[in-house]
Order: sequence, then structure tokens, then C-alpha cells
Amino acid sequence: MTIRTSYRYEDLSVGLAFRSPGRTITDADLVGFSGLTGDFSELHTSDVYAGASQFGRRVAHGMLGLAYAHGLMWARTGELRETAIAFLGIDDWRFVGPIFVGDTIFVNYRIAELRDSRSRPQQAIATFDVELVNQDGTVVQRGRKALLVSKVPLDAVTASA
Repeated sequence: MTIRTSYRYEDLSVGLAFRSPGRTITDADLVGFSGLTGDFSELHTSDVYAGASQFGRRVAHGMLGLAYAHGLMWARTGELRETAIAFLGIDDWRFVGPIFVGDTIFVNYRIAELRDSRSRPQQAIATFDVELVNQDGTVVQRGRKALLVSKVPLDAVTASA
């Protein structure tokens, strides 16, 4: 895994791998996400119901894991702050295991594809293979994310505007 504070386009290459900082899932996360989304499924909100489920205890919403994965990758690391322009989409995202209250999640991601934008010569598209893992290294979610990146450092773009 590579550790750096910020990458410019010329630093990026297929195979370059990253690992996010960790984030421990709390009861407040489940309660807050339920309130935000309106998803008050008992699997997330009732110890009794979830205790009788195949998981044996409450699990985090799958979309909560996906949202935290996105935040851990882009906002929290800052690795692409001079490069990232826009999140373009998700491909083949899978929820493969539960996330429990008390789990600490990390994101392992690597550049799988890097190609020039067809319509904008100063931009490119970086596609990442992404794994959301828990503290034991167990993959709980995985898929691909695409990001529009600038070939010109963004601090230079904003300074010249």
C-alpha cells in the first residue's frame, strides 16, 4: 500500500493501491442513518428481532457501509484532493457480509483502469477496484467506483480562474 498525502494525475497508474483510515461503527450511526433514510427495519433497530435473525445481532444498513466507504476513500484521506473532480458511478457493487456495531471498517482500493476522457483533454477517468473490509480483514462489500480526475492539479485550475 502506498502512503502519501496527495496525488496528482502524473502520480497515478494502474495497480496503485491505497488503504483508508478506519472508522468504527456505532449505535449512533445506525440510529442516525435510520432517521436520515427512513429505514427503520428491525434488523437495524431492534436487539430482540435481530437477535433471532441469522446474524444474531443488529447489523448496519448496507447503504451505510457504502456511504462510509465513499467518505473514507475520498474525503477522509485527501489523497486525490488535487485531482478528483466528480464521482461518476458504481459498478457491480456487492454486499457480501454483515457490518456490526463495534466493527471498524477500512477501504482497500486500487486503480484498475485509467483512461483519457474522450470529450475533455485535460481530464481522465480512473476506475477503482474497491473492498470494504472489517477489522479482521473480512470483505463485507466490494465493487468498482469510477472517478473523473483532472490532469491539471486542481489548485492550479482554481488559481487561474
